Amino acid sequence: MRKYFIDIYKSVWSVLIGMKITFGHLFVPAVTIQYPDVKPKLPERARNRLYVNMDDCIGCLQCEMACPVNCIEIATVKSLPTDDLGTTSTGQKKKLWVTKFDIDIAKCCFCGLCVYPCPTECIKMTEVYEFSEYDRNNFLYNFVTLTKEEIENVKAKAAEYEKEQAAKKAAAAAQAKPATAPTQQPPPTAQQS
Repeated sequence: MRKYFIDIYKSVWSVLIGMKITFGHLFVPAVTIQYPDVKPKLPERARNRLYVNMDDCIGCLQCEMACPVNCIEIATVKSLPTDDLGTTSTGQKKKLWVTKFDIDIAKCCFCGLCVYPCPTECIKMTEVYEFSEYDRNNFLYNFVTLTKEEIENVKAKAAEYEKEQAAKKAAAAAQAKPATAPTQQPPPTAQQS
């Protein structure tokens, strides 16, 4: 019978200890934030979604080479001498058309290694951390500002210019070849040696 009352005492005592902790938190202000309405303050150097300012991008491929998971894909086309692509906000003259600048955020490990090598500081981490999607294909962000028609036009002009330059180089080489061609001497015979 004594064991019976000891068990009751232990049960009541353990409940009272638990209730002590509960009552202690009952009168303390809550630390929970109402998430969708109230956003938590992020640390100053938080690494979240990437953003690219294409007005400052020079197509140097530094961010693509620095990415450890290959989530950045860039394609460029050399501009023609007659093209004026403008300058970046740092005063650097643009020399390449950026025809593709895709970032697959589903692959990104948010390491920030692509941000530091950029000479024009056009790629940066933003404060946006909410970007869930139902479709994985929506994680592929395309930052190029050119339309498909403009991209095709730029590629066609660049290919035509390359053909013209190759033809000029071949013509110059063909013109220089007859003037510098050495006269062939007959091979030495056994009597001459």
